[in-house]
Amino acid sequence: MIYSCLEDIELALEAIIDDTQEPPIIEALSEEEQLSTRCEYCQEPAQYLVTNMNSDT
Repeated sequence: MIYSCLEDIELALEAIIDDTQEPPIIEALSEEEQLSTRCEYCQEPAQYLVTNMNSDT
């Protein structure tokens, strides 16, 4: 699973596809989650959680 901002969402999607060879699932984070969660690429507030069907989330 990857937390991502809007600007880096393509990187997150590509990473999930490359790792799993399956379509990713994109979930929008709540406003509360956005305040406490950072994008894994740029450390700005995350807006999305990108996972795959086999993820534990």
